[in-house]
Amino acid sequence: MKPLIAAICTGFVILYLWQLDSDKRVRISKAVWISFVWLLIGSSRPVSEWFGGSFGAGNYEDGSPLDRTILTVLLALGLVALSKRMHRIKPILRVNLPIVVFFLYCLVSILWSDFPFVTFKRWTRGVADVVMIFVVITDPYWQAALNWLLSRVAFLLIPLSVLLIRFIPQYGRSYSIGGAQMWTGVCTDKNGLGAICMVFGTAVLWQMLRVSRDTKSLSRRELIAKGSVFAMTLYLIWVIDSKTALTCFLLANTLIVLTWFGPRFRKPAILTIIVAGMIISCFCVLFLGIGSGALETMGRKADLTGRTEIWATVLPLAKNSLLGTGYEDFWMGDRQATVARNLVYLNQAHNGYLEIYLNLGWIGLILLGTIIVTGYRNIMLELRHNLEMGRLKLAFFTICLVYNFTEATFKMQAPVWIFFLWAAMAAPKLRVRTRISAPAIQSQYLVEVDRCETPSSLPHWTRA
Repeated sequence: MKPLIAAICTGFVILYLWQLDSDKRVRISKAVWISFVWLLIGSSRPVSEWFGGSFGAGNYEDGSPLDRTILTVLLALGLVALSKRMHRIKPILRVNLPIVVFFLYCLVSILWSDFPFVTFKRWTRGVADVVMIFVVITDPYWQAALNWLLSRVAFLLIPLSVLLIRFIPQYGRSYSIGGAQMWTGVCTDKNGLGAICMVFGTAVLWQMLRVSRDTKSLSRRELIAKGSVFAMTLYLIWVIDSKTALTCFLLANTLIVLTWFGPRFRKPAILTIIVAGMIISCFCVLFLGIGSGALETMGRKADLTGRTEIWATVLPLAKNSLLGTGYEDFWMGDRQATVARNLVYLNQAHNGYLEIYLNLGWIGLILLGTIIVTGYRNIMLELRHNLEMGRLKLAFFTICLVYNFTEATFKMQAPVWIFFLWAAMAAPKLRVRTRISAPAIQSQYLVEVDRCETPSSLPHWTRA
């Protein structure tokens, strides 16, 4: 099939999937489109790279002027949207102080950064991730908004990745430093494609289980659309050979299925044992050599595809172990040149916790640990009050912790980091007067209800 014909067919498939999944009864604000575009860019590749880096290209420190302009506009639009929702944002900030303190410390790290202006720009992008999360969770129908966001990004990126890999290989495939061919799809490398398959594949399975309970024709249409995308995700995550993403994908889906079909697994004590067992098992296999046969079965060597050599090279370059080099500052200047001379050109340590240590020191790791501990507590509370959202948060939270054993995604605009932050956030109970239209009533009668930001007992048409 010629690339043009394949592209046209894929376009019709995406439109058809959107149509199958559409529900005119669901009302979300137009501001959610801002988060949609932000997540779309962060989950694929910068806009300038779609032009081969020749349009609006820049160096690593400064970035692309085109990308900077687009992201700045999106941030400005997000702030404008939030300016009308301050009464909802303030309570969220009050109950999420660990996240606030973490980003404040990232801002203070400008004081000892070798590239303070670059660090400030990257900190701004990091804060923009939080802004985009707030745009969604402060929406009057935030659960519907989140469901729409996850669906629409998946419906675009997954089919487009299949198109690029199979029919437009100059965009969908690349070569590793060793010369091996990689399937990258809409991303810049196979690990990026594995990450979006992992995140959005998990979200799609969660959505499929939700709509499978309803026998109405609309739900059957949604199930067909989501099932098609899930099948494409399974195909991609199997063939791209990203073992970390495949492992995390299986862990996340196991958690969702267990908490869905097994009420006993929803008990906090049992669930904590399961989650801790998953994380500890992965840690032991990767770092302690326990069960090393699992690595061989997965086709990986003990050096984790050269990652141990990277870690041994970059650790001595961490001169300030307490404070770090500054937010997103390590991979610039002489340090990056030193790594490039000893190994290859890199812009991450392939371990999220080591990456935080290099940039923010032990203080940064302690603050991250605080977010993890308080975030898990928040998720356990969420599971009691809003089981459906709680199980998705738990899945995202767990795979982020495991994924960062061999990839560095505690960083700006990474989808794994964005959904980890959302999962770790506490949701304050806000009383809001909302007017909703009841589709079961033939007249235009409007029903007024009191509801919380995390409703669990509303009529089904008000929920995602």
